[in-house]
Amino acid sequence: MSDITFFIVETIIKAVVILSVIATLAGLGTYAERKVLAYMQRRVGPWMVGPAGVLQIVADMIKLFTKEDAMPSGANRFIFLIAPIISASCAFVAMSVIPFLPEFEIFGHVVRPILSDVNIGILFLLSVSGTCVYGTLIGGLASYNKWGVIGSARSVLQLISFEIVNGLSLIPVIMMVGSLSLIDIVHEQNNGITSWFLIKQPVCFVLFTIAAFIECNRTPLCLTENETELVAGCGTAYSGMRWGMFFIGEYANMITYSIVISLIFLGGFNSFWFIPGSLMIFLKASFIFFFMLWTRAAWPHLRPDQLMDLCWKICMPIALICIFVTAFVII
Repeated sequence: MSDITFFIVETIIKAVVILSVIATLAGLGTYAERKVLAYMQRRVGPWMVGPAGVLQIVADMIKLFTKEDAMPSGANRFIFLIAPIISASCAFVAMSVIPFLPEFEIFGHVVRPILSDVNIGILFLLSVSGTCVYGTLIGGLASYNKWGVIGSARSVLQLISFEIVNGLSLIPVIMMVGSLSLIDIVHEQNNGITSWFLIKQPVCFVLFTIAAFIECNRTPLCLTENETELVAGCGTAYSGMRWGMFFIGEYANMITYSIVISLIFLGGFNSFWFIPGSLMIFLKASFIFFFMLWTRAAWPHLRPDQLMDLCWKICMPIALICIFVTAFVII
């Protein structure tokens, strides 16, 4: 097989694997969240459908696929229909620059488990993940529902604000590495735990994690869907699989940011002692994912004014200080 043919086949297989595996993991994520929340709150969680309730995922999918695809009478039909597609597709496109595993060799060809190794990987990731806000924005505005409009307004409020913190918190890391490539950042941390950016830039790690919670609409930093109101924010008027696409996009974002945090701050897929790199990235990402579930069980929602104060009065000034300190140390 020629190199060009192998590259084409390899790219197609990577794209299919990313879509199928991440979509499956997003479904398993809903089951894991319900079980973790139930355990922390002394409940049982899913248990009737299948062993330990694991087939509840299948039951939920059947319900979503067969439920009536309702639409409000005053909704803008075209925009209402494409909004969930935007949210879900942006979540998956952002994964194209993520190196999931260390490279390996097969049939004499080196396979790099990344769909597109661009030298501006971080910039592409932030740009694409930021476009997810358009799905929630137009979805709420087009639904002709006041709760949807409120949810859309709050989603724009939080996402645009913390996109700034999201980018600023990564600038010190980029300054130290001298590259926007995620692979270069991982290779910079191949000298053991002391080379991890969690140790070198702990404040940036905290800031980026906070911004990741906002991007993924996770409690306690979620205003798009406020559980205390018993409504689904911008998705209030949606039903069936269109509502499910918003849901899949949210959990796909959680998986994406769990892996990205592991790559940028926790050493990525570099091996650790006797543990191989492929297992290390899985363990790190799983812990970050669990941490997102843990906080939902432990912390209440912030008010909108508290969230904005956290962004503009605390996180952004601290991020700027980190940039100036890092520049001073480098110089």
